[in-house]
Amino acid sequence: MNPESRCIAVILMAALTLTGCRRTTIYSHYEHTPVAGWENTDHLTFVFSPVTADGTFREDVGLRINSAYPFMGLTLIVEQQLLPSGMHRSDTLTCRLVDTDGTPLGKGVSFYQYRFHLCNIQLSRGDSLSVSIRHNMKREILPGIADVGITLRHTD
Repeated sequence: MNPESRCIAVILMAALTLTGCRRTTIYSHYEHTPVAGWENTDHLTFVFSPVTADGTFREDVGLRINSAYPFMGLTLIVEQQLLPSGMHRSDTLTCRLVDTDGTPLGKGVSFYQYRFHLCNIQLSRGDSLSVSIRHNMKREILPGIADVGITLRHTD
């Protein structure tokens, strides 16, 4: 194959690959929390734009934590409201952050990144979500949690 034909073949393959890809991540956003302490009364709110197609979506909660976090786990209350129907859902998410030896289960060096599956949800075109997250720990103020986020991915 001559160089011109090879170049055309590579360009054609790249174009076909790019047009065949489907964007699966619909929403991904993190909110900062005061590293000195996230209060249990501080709700982090995420509002998603209306989805453009019907389908099943996977919701994940993301955390970024540093070594100042004093516990092996974290319990989160996640409240969701489906718009425009107004349907309400509340979940308790228990996050295991450290193994029994004290080794972080997340990825990173000074800050550790975690992702926890919340649920799969069926949405129709035009539906939107409002999600509120707060911690449910006995200590009112939790140090070491830098960011909390939510990701919505199309699974179909």
